[in-house]
Amino acid sequence: MQKLSTSNRTQPQASVFPETPAPWPLAPGPLACSPSRRSSGPGEQVRHQAALGGVQPAHRPAAASSAGASGGRARPFRALIGRPGGGARRNARPDWRSPGRGRAGVVRARFGSWPRARVTWRRALGGGSRLPRRPQDLAVRCPGLCLPVAPRSGIGRHGSGAMATPDSGAPWDADLWSSHDKMLVQPLKDSDLEVYNIIKKESHRQRVGLELIASENFASRAVLEALGSCLNNKYSEGYPGQRYYGGTEFIDELELLCQRRALQVYGLDPQCWGVNVQPYSGSPANFAVYTALVEPHGRIMGLDLPDGGHLTHGFMTEKKKISATSIFFESMPYKVDPDTGYINYDRLEENARLFHPKLIIAGTSCYSRNLDYARLRRIADDNGAYLMADMAHISGLVAAGVVPSPFEHCHVVSTTTHKTLRGCRAGMIFYRKGVRSVDPKTGRETRYNLESLINSAVFPGLQGGPHNHAIAGVAVALKQAMTPEFRVYQCQVVANCRALAKTLMGLGYKVVTGGSDNHLILVDLRSKGTDGGRAEKVLEACNIACNKNTCPGDKSALRPSGLRLGTPALTSRGLLEEDFQEVARFIHRGIELTLQIQDAVGAKATLKEFTETLAGAGEHQRAVAALRAEVESFAALFPLPGLPDF
Repeated sequence: MQKLSTSNRTQPQASVFPETPAPWPLAPGPLACSPSRRSSGPGEQVRHQAALGGVQPAHRPAAASSAGASGGRARPFRALIGRPGGGARRNARPDWRSPGRGRAGVVRARFGSWPRARVTWRRALGGGSRLPRRPQDLAVRCPGLCLPVAPRSGIGRHGSGAMATPDSGAPWDADLWSSHDKMLVQPLKDSDLEVYNIIKKESHRQRVGLELIASENFASRAVLEALGSCLNNKYSEGYPGQRYYGGTEFIDELELLCQRRALQVYGLDPQCWGVNVQPYSGSPANFAVYTALVEPHGRIMGLDLPDGGHLTHGFMTEKKKISATSIFFESMPYKVDPDTGYINYDRLEENARLFHPKLIIAGTSCYSRNLDYARLRRIADDNGAYLMADMAHISGLVAAGVVPSPFEHCHVVSTTTHKTLRGCRAGMIFYRKGVRSVDPKTGRETRYNLESLINSAVFPGLQGGPHNHAIAGVAVALKQAMTPEFRVYQCQVVANCRALAKTLMGLGYKVVTGGSDNHLILVDLRSKGTDGGRAEKVLEACNIACNKNTCPGDKSALRPSGLRLGTPALTSRGLLEEDFQEVARFIHRGIELTLQIQDAVGAKATLKEFTETLAGAGEHQRAVAALRAEVESFAALFPLPGLPDF
């Protein structure tokens, strides 16, 4: 290092942070090495600031800014290390020790850790000078060094006190840090009462209400515990054995376990099928398949949304493309027969021959009958198209073997995991592997390449890191789906749905297709003189949750004629056929109230006017309140699965 002149010994040097307030004050002598021996008077504080170019002592001129022969590094470093007493001899060493602590202990007390001290000094030197790795080596090499003063109590476990962080200068109070540690272990009720109360209210609504939305279910306690585990903390872009992050040994183990269970629950040979369990939900899973198998603006065919399809299957209107699928791909819907409610496979075959799709989607969101996968596969083969099944609604029924499986005929199968499968919210994509075809003349094999295409579409194509906590929840649900109890549950779901349909038809309602093969029914209210939107509002006021839905032949989706009713959620609570007969009677009474309110406001009244009348005081409100009380008393008889705290 360059030697400093005698005049420089009596003057503080220019700060290495000339325009930034000193993050920590520097003590000009050995008094700084022990908090118990450090002066805290005003003069001492001025000297601390002067050491980093802050407030200059009135009796000393400002330091020269020349860097000298060492390229601008020796002087700033000397400015930082200071001199004991301002003018002591060069070889004087500061007193590094204090009672009960060695040099490393002092450094930890000042900086929180020795690496942090090294980083701080390296920043001060502009990153150019090598620094020793141990505090005792720094003391030997730089005998005039005095550490920045930070109270021993200012970091972590060292007690109470206040200090400033070296990077931002923000106040760092030990009491606040202790409060921070407490915040990390507080239960939700103590940490955020507002959110806790909202969850409690929703839990109460579910407990005293009747959940008839076909796409909903009640996840088990084990699934929810996995979902709320420490796996939420881990980032793991990539796939098992090919991650972009370290520390993924157990994440790989979890994902591979989930994949094995997914194949096992559907009876699939790992040599012939693979599965991606990373999709965040069903819609991203579907879009990943389209991205992998269909080029931009390629052609797909799916069941039309008003006829029981799903938004992601390419829905659009005459004036607007609604789904992103219809924006990035060319879609043609196939329809159901408006008289029977069944899919018109003959018309589908004719349209496919004209449209030449690259992908045909066999999937529904409101269709109560089984799909003819064999017929759909023949249509796909005739047009050189892939056949993809979206079994989101029926995946639990397929796992239990109570409805036909799409795997025998389809190239790709996508699904959600939270509906009849009764897991958490996530998605899966199954794809064929191995030999696709064999040339009869040459014997040459053509193999599927779906695995790499689909995996690349999921990551890095459309997603980042997978939700490992959700994958854990899916793995738990898949294990439960392989039990005899789960099959009994799925059989009961179908039996309850048929009992609900039979009772409603006995009360004079039209059920589309005349019944159900699965977990849902669609009730057509046109014969009753009302629509699904108004009935949904009244039933919701009575704590019966269902959703409006278009019926075959509806002219507008803005005023759908039907109600979609599903049985998975209430079956999870233990309701049987006779209980669903009572549920059907509650629904009937709610629709009768709908007709009464509609007569009062007029048939041409808007839905907003209808809702305002429903919410107002009067005879209708009292009738709704009475029905709601009966519904809540009935629903409270059945336990609600899930976490006990809510």
